[in-house]
Amino acid sequence: MPDPTIVAGRGKQRARWYRSPTYARESRRHHHNVGVASTSAEGEPTRGMSRVWRVLIPIAVGAVVALLPAPTGLSPQAWYYFALFVTVIVGVVTEPIPPAAVGLCGVIVASVSGLVRESPAQATAWALSGFSNSTVWLIFAAYMFTLGYTKTGLGRRIALHLIRRMGASTLGLGYAITAADLVLAPFTASTTARSGGTIYPAIRTIPELYGSLPNDPSARKIGAYLLYTAASTTLVTSSMFVTALAPNALAVSLMYTTLGITISWMDWFKGFAPVGFILLAVVPYLLYKVYPPEITRAPEAPRWAADELARMGPISRSEMILLVLVTFALALWIGAGDVIDPAMAAVLTVFLMVIFGVVSWSEVVGNAQAWNVLIWFATLVTLASGLTETKFVEWLGQTVAPRMSGFSPTMSIVALVGVFFFLHYLFASITAHTATLLPVFLGVAAALPTLAPTTWALLLGYSLGLMGILTPYGGAHLAIYYGSGYIKGRDFWWLGLLLGVLFFVVFMVVGIPWLEFVGL
Repeated sequence: MPDPTIVAGRGKQRARWYRSPTYARESRRHHHNVGVASTSAEGEPTRGMSRVWRVLIPIAVGAVVALLPAPTGLSPQAWYYFALFVTVIVGVVTEPIPPAAVGLCGVIVASVSGLVRESPAQATAWALSGFSNSTVWLIFAAYMFTLGYTKTGLGRRIALHLIRRMGASTLGLGYAITAADLVLAPFTASTTARSGGTIYPAIRTIPELYGSLPNDPSARKIGAYLLYTAASTTLVTSSMFVTALAPNALAVSLMYTTLGITISWMDWFKGFAPVGFILLAVVPYLLYKVYPPEITRAPEAPRWAADELARMGPISRSEMILLVLVTFALALWIGAGDVIDPAMAAVLTVFLMVIFGVVSWSEVVGNAQAWNVLIWFATLVTLASGLTETKFVEWLGQTVAPRMSGFSPTMSIVALVGVFFFLHYLFASITAHTATLLPVFLGVAAALPTLAPTTWALLLGYSLGLMGILTPYGGAHLAIYYGSGYIKGRDFWWLGLLLGVLFFVVFMVVGIPWLEFVGL
């Protein structure tokens, strides 16, 4: 048993922390961020930027592009559409209005002006095409799964069980956190909801059991290691499943509209599984060595988890039903792809959640974040398809590909995927990165004979989750961990670079031969 005087001292430390202004700021920041999709703003709009400038900057950038002469081989209409596309993407970054509204505005302008299709009927059909995209509805359903996890408490229960069983050492806690994220990832398309909304609250109290407090030298005792492990491993699981990160679904849609390639849920998982499991096995141990906690044993964590589980009581009827339903959905995604589309399987599961009372219909129609993501992704899919219809992507591929013809096959793969990966330093949104660059890089890759189009598409798509590790703003959930007070800003940068290079190297060394071996 712990020394009572030590426990009392820790209790006083915790009491001072809960009364402090820092805790109040963190709590407000956490409650603001939890539930914000990784595909929404990826953080708050810049407070110092006035609304006028947020409006003027995208318009000015788009106007400059439009006034430049169209490049040789590209029609003026395609160039004007590209200028509109750039305006929308910059607007997504500056946020004069919510990003989904920016995308919808861009679709309306393109449709009314006839930049993609000339007749009003055809232009309207194009403008609404994104809303019939099955992958968009798959992500919408995944947000409903997240609602079920949160409402029933099943996600927290899973995390606590793993901590109780694996958390006797600090390294074991790191692996328990990783395992909890892996279990939740197939059904939670938002890193903020999965890691920030479920994992973070479950582990946030653990450091305080050992006197490890935020914004204090004691943060490195155990808190910094645990929180950075949680923040980083969720980006690995985000690349493992189409449904673990909303931009993955957008990428699958762009692969189809750009190259005519269809990627199933199982194909995506099968192609990345070896890379993912290797990284999940390596990252907690590597961080344990390069970013070591001062406390290596954590006997109080399992007891704390057991106490929390006791407070929760036995598994409820709603939790059990949800567990059966998400297992049912996973089974359909894996084994019934030829019988039922993954999106319809997910929507069916949501319908059953309503039927069995896991969530109510009013909660489904009232989930503003899910509907916001659906509208945003539908418009982004539509806008990206316009780049293909106007022949912009084809022109870009034909222009850039010859310049890479002198590269060796290996060099061309590393160069193209590497540039796509490390350009994320310039983006504060994985969604914006996907919508802006993926169609362009897919067009260039398709013009290179080095790999099959499907392999190219998967190599670019898999990198989306992994690239979030590079910066403190690379993924939406990172804002929560960055603001926790446990991890210093400079640590985010050097650890992000270290893990970013590790992710990329393992991805290239293991991923390329594996994709060729399984025929993807």
